Amino acid sequence: MVRKNWHSLPEYQAFRALMETGTASAAAARLSLSQPAVSRSIANLEARTGYILFERDGGRLRPTAEALQLNRRLDPLFDALARIDGPIEPVRETLTLIAPPSYTHRYLVDICSSFMRAKPDYNLRILVATNDDMPRYVLEHSCDLALVGVDMTRSGLKTIPFRRSPAVCALPSDHPLAAKDQIEPTDLRDENLISLTQNNITRGKFDRIMAQAGVYKPPVMEADTWQFAADMVKEGAGVSILNPFPSALYADDRIVYRRFNAPIRFTTTFFSSEDRPLSHVGRAFLRHVRLTTPQDGFSEAL
Repeated sequence: MVRKNWHSLPEYQAFRALMETGTASAAAARLSLSQPAVSRSIANLEARTGYILFERDGGRLRPTAEALQLNRRLDPLFDALARIDGPIEPVRETLTLIAPPSYTHRYLVDICSSFMRAKPDYNLRILVATNDDMPRYVLEHSCDLALVGVDMTRSGLKTIPFRRSPAVCALPSDHPLAAKDQIEPTDLRDENLISLTQNNITRGKFDRIMAQAGVYKPPVMEADTWQFAADMVKEGAGVSILNPFPSALYADDRIVYRRFNAPIRFTTTFFSSEDRPLSHVGRAFLRHVRLTTPQDGFSEAL
């Protein structure tokens, strides 16, 4: 029984060269070997496989059917060797980022598009989720980096503070209160309030402040995102207490922002998994964000 328990790359190279050139001398010249060395490699290969691979036909060696079949089987091997010898293909790193709609709506569109122009060798994957859902994605390693507009402290998460903002009152640009530099809680006594939903931590702080000022009343509308609330203000539906970042970055003649005199502060934070170091593309993205985010007149970098 023929034993085939080992392989010889020099034998395969001699065989391949002989298949392509047709003569032992030409194969030897291609491989920078002597003709006897090529002949020995072919003889050893025939002995190991148990097949006659070439028959002499005049001055050339004619491959047998077994040689043709072996040559086809060796194609993947020589394709792999060609890839090894060729230039190293660049690996395109991908960053998976998750954020709530208030940031993906426009801010991340601008940031991600400029990042892709500056770093064309990187790929981005953007996911949208609520603040409550994002820690699970990061802890399960379904994403690399998250961006939130609330304080996020949880075991297994590494926080990267980004910006701090005071609360502002978003007003229609033609509203009488737009003439003021700062809005007091009592200024909102008779206003239609557009508030965040009850599951937002800021909503509870705002309700307590309004109650302490003696002017609390239920909102006319609840919104799940700052961006939606700001858009409703633009439509004249009421006024809203918001995080100015990133809404105040984008000028719009239908809305103005004024500081709200209350101890409400927002921290915009990135976070990642503590047990997995942030990738090179993740670090590059954070640098890009810090360098390219414009000033909005309210928030400050951390």
